[in-house]
Amino acid sequence: MLKVAPFAVNQICHASNNRLMEDMATCVEHEVPIIITSLRPPAELVEAAHSYGGLVYHDVINVKHAKKAAEQGVDGLILVCAGAGGHAGALSPFALLREVKEWFDGTVILSGSIGDGYSVASALALGADFAYMGTRFIATQEANADQGYKQMLIESAADDIVLSSLFTGISGNYLKPSIVKEGMDADNLPEADKSTMNFGSGGNTDAKAWKDIWGSGQGIGGIKDDPSVADLVTRLKAEFIEAKNEFNQK
Repeated sequence: MLKVAPFAVNQICHASNNRLMEDMATCVEHEVPIIITSLRPPAELVEAAHSYGGLVYHDVINVKHAKKAAEQGVDGLILVCAGAGGHAGALSPFALLREVKEWFDGTVILSGSIGDGYSVASALALGADFAYMGTRFIATQEANADQGYKQMLIESAADDIVLSSLFTGISGNYLKPSIVKEGMDADNLPEADKSTMNFGSGGNTDAKAWKDIWGSGQGIGGIKDDPSVADLVTRLKAEFIEAKNEFNQK
């Protein structure tokens, strides 16, 4: 069956995120079912979420980070593989997922270039418990995103994605046209020092990620419209079933 996760809140666990503890307190107050964390191991957030029965899923880009998060008691790992939108790893899902499955018994969620029902079916076939899809839902009627952002996703493809550490201090995938729009040479961006990671003010340049420089995964070639979420989910389900049927015929 096509799996859809319940309501979740994403928390960037870095010292420059000056809203972290305040936001987490709000999550505890309202007993948010799922907390998604990233960067440093989130021990105190795990404890807070578990106090009311919440779950914590942690973004990781390699096995080293995955093991650190598992030691902190997270309920699941989100494997952020090559081609994911925003902050992304460099490993193939074929490599990272299979290595993590060797030792981790919690929930494993796969992300990176997942943009249609075929991608979801492929993620589950690899052994993931869930497929994690982000960019495709930006180009929907309900998404609270700039209309120019949505249109750029519709008009772009994988070749229009740039991997750069400039904007936040760690590598992320961004839409090249949005970088050019801010007057920068998207093909010759300087690398940032990892010590300059900045999530409090939104980035390291006058053009702020994610306000001015728009993140995107590589799996955008199939985005041709901005439907309602309901219509998109119906389409994804049909594609998922079609993919499963094709798998069974091979």
